[in-house]
Amino acid sequence: MNAIDLLVSDHRTVEKLLEELTETTPRAVKTREMLVQKIGALLKAHTMIEEEIFYPAFKQAGDKEEAKMYFEAVEEHRAAGELVLPDLLETDPSGEQFSGRAKVLKELILHHATEEEKDMFPAAKKLLDAAKLKELGEQMSQRKQELLKDKEELLQETLRERA
Repeated sequence: MNAIDLLVSDHRTVEKLLEELTETTPRAVKTREMLVQKIGALLKAHTMIEEEIFYPAFKQAGDKEEAKMYFEAVEEHRAAGELVLPDLLETDPSGEQFSGRAKVLKELILHHATEEEKDMFPAAKKLLDAAKLKELGEQMSQRKQELLKDKEELLQETLRERA
């Protein structure tokens, strides 16, 4: 799988989980807790493979415009991963505040994924040839497996639920 296909696949998976999360009610405490843990694990792995492998290759292959996209994407990762997600993880899942924070996380992630797919990925396809995208995809897939190894059972359960 090439790098872009891998990242788009991650986007769809997390978007589905976020949709499930935002549709839950305050009574669904266990479901909310499970979904937030899954989303957190997947987002962490996704942002790390982007920041460690894909973004540097993209930035290096480009110029000022690509550097601008790179820095914006990193900031969006920081906002979601260091601000909103930690707040959500510490929020009582039976409270109404949880719903608001879950919705904000979903909106941030959807905005970020849309921008990447509309702007960054088409630019990457022009800057990086198919062989390079495949090579990056292989590196990212391997790294993602390493990052998710301890979360394997949780994620396998998610994949079984999707099938």
